Amino acid sequence: MDVTDQILQHTRIYGASDNTAPQNLSASKSLNFANGASIQRAEDQRVTVIPYTLKYKGTTGLFGAENYFVKVHADVPLDFTLKCFEEPNWECARISTEELDPSSLYQQAVIDLTKDLEIVNTYEPAQITFKKRAATDSFISVDLNNLKTGNTYIDSWLDVRLYTSEREEHPYDKMYVRLYDFFYIGFHARNTRRLDYNVEALIGNELVSASAVEDTRFIARKINQ
Repeated sequence: MDVTDQILQHTRIYGASDNTAPQNLSASKSLNFANGASIQRAEDQRVTVIPYTLKYKGTTGLFGAENYFVKVHADVPLDFTLKCFEEPNWECARISTEELDPSSLYQQAVIDLTKDLEIVNTYEPAQITFKKRAATDSFISVDLNNLKTGNTYIDSWLDVRLYTSEREEHPYDKMYVRLYDFFYIGFHARNTRRLDYNVEALIGNELVSASAVEDTRFIARKINQ
């Protein structure tokens, strides 16, 4: 059986080498087969609680993909957050089932949901919920921080970028996206040498409405409903 055509096709796809390991993709010029090497085939990651920091530390470039993309899915129901988000002129309250120290300056209070169910002296019953209710126009922040390696000869050849859900490059290292949205992070090696990277992406350090964003240029171009 003649397998010449199959061998030639294999060579055209993977290059002269039969080894398709990621460290050899650059030499074989088949970077499109590396995981996350293109924005169409980005690596998927999901964030379900805020604030949350994504940390990326490794190497890229020679013997690896010159371009590496991560697709970050924001799926934040706000049932549980690691930070108290205060609104203007309001401070966060701490509710605990533990008794306070008697020497504390704060007095203990008891919440009884079976009492005060009617309006008394124009005061309406309080509605207590332990679930954060987000406004319909709520946005969470995305802060991209390139910590770099400290070696200027390496750091000057590596770029990190934010991309909107439309796969358009965002011109800033800060972005606001919906609670249920997605965006991309791109790592780009501008040199054929081996490059180290050290990058952090802080998701959800801010929870704001669209009207509270001082500079609307930071809002992602594409807003998923």
